[in-house]
Amino acid sequence: MAKSGPILIVEDDPDDQEIYKQIIKDIGVQNKIIFFSLASDGLEYLKETTEQPFVILCDINLPVINGIQFKQRIDSDPYLRRKSIPFIFFSTSAEKSQVHKGYTELTVQGFFKKEYSVEEMSKSLSVIFAYWELCKHPNSE
Repeated sequence: MAKSGPILIVEDDPDDQEIYKQIIKDIGVQNKIIFFSLASDGLEYLKETTEQPFVILCDINLPVINGIQFKQRIDSDPYLRRKSIPFIFFSTSAEKSQVHKGYTELTVQGFFKKEYSVEEMSKSLSVIFAYWELCKHPNSE
């Protein structure tokens, strides 16, 4: 993958974190992966890092600050909003109201239901990474 920024994954389930690691390795994505179990830690990282993350994958159901609140905080911070980091919800919870809110009230670029099959999850992640590798956005090289 030519875009070298880290993949940020906001996911509080350690088993799911391991599945992400394995799938990303298996599909040949070389980007560094940074996990955050708490959205507040991800927010702090985004405010402090000089790296341009490649993409953020975020669960909806997180402790303390949920995924929707996390994205609201990114959108309301002028510095973080200018970073234009592709933000994708990847969650077992994909209620119609959550999907609607993600697209109409937040600036998400995707909403995927986390499948229980590693094969299906792998297919979704492959498509997501391939798309953002090719897509132009404000921080593209």
